Amino acid sequence: MKRPLTLVFLFLVSLACAVSIKFESLYNIERASNLPLLMPQGIDWESKAVFNPTAIVVDSTVYLLYRSEDWTGTGRWNGTSRIGMAKSEDGFEFSRQDLPLITPTEPYEIPGGCEDPRIVKIEDLYILTYTGYDGGKARLCIATSTDFVEWEKLGPVFDGDTWSKSGAIVPAKIDGKYYMYFGDSSIKLAYSTDLKNWTIYPRPVMEPRPGNFDSRLIEPGPTPIITDEGILLIYNSADFSAIYRPGAALFDIDNPRKLVKRTDKPLVEPELSWEKQGQVPNVIFIEGAVVIEEKLILYYGAADTYIGAFVVDLSI
Repeated sequence: MKRPLTLVFLFLVSLACAVSIKFESLYNIERASNLPLLMPQGIDWESKAVFNPTAIVVDSTVYLLYRSEDWTGTGRWNGTSRIGMAKSEDGFEFSRQDLPLITPTEPYEIPGGCEDPRIVKIEDLYILTYTGYDGGKARLCIATSTDFVEWEKLGPVFDGDTWSKSGAIVPAKIDGKYYMYFGDSSIKLAYSTDLKNWTIYPRPVMEPRPGNFDSRLIEPGPTPIITDEGILLIYNSADFSAIYRPGAALFDIDNPRKLVKRTDKPLVEPELSWEKQGQVPNVIFIEGAVVIEEKLILYYGAADTYIGAFVVDLSI
């Protein structure tokens, strides 16, 4: 029997327009192209790599916010990262902004930079999570904007010198709280009323599975999607062969800690040359998701060097 809609679910639908996505349909996934959507260019801030993009639709335009790297790094530090922006009317043909949207300005961002963005709009506020990297430690950070032009950096999400990454905020408040899945080894959950003070639940909501495609590590992918089945979280993972593949999980809409189901096999595998060869070989890392005309478009970083896209036909 199909579960009746709860008051919480109806409230979320009114705010976030729940999308009709059947969990099993995620395996109907195809590459949008055998070529990257975006590649490194020029001799400046995006000359070495462009990858790990997030995405959002604003007034029928797809905005792609992506991590870029230049060639300034040495040793384990690969280069300074910035967050660039590109726009598209159809979700596939993009024009890039000449200057980065977010640049490293704070001590916790220098010299490594601003990495791996995720974007969400809740009510009238755009919320961007990203990783600030000082060359030695990664810290999950938040920036906000009301106009998508001027951004206020709120600083690291967690106090102290805690290593933290990969924050994906549920795109509507639940009982007046922001909920965020985060982590780069297991997936944890935290909540906040003001985006500045966060409470972390003591136990992870998802962990790696021995002997599976996600046996070594898991971390959140794009901003979660509220569907009529629950909270859909696309996640990234790696096994002990260092192959990165995405999976998917579904959480209960009334209890974001409760895992309802999880894919037993990866959604896709690195297959193309530019997914297998680059700064980090054999990587498909999804960080962006938008729904356009009954199609779910998933944007990914390939081999930490290029940007590609997958498409799931929601009409099937």
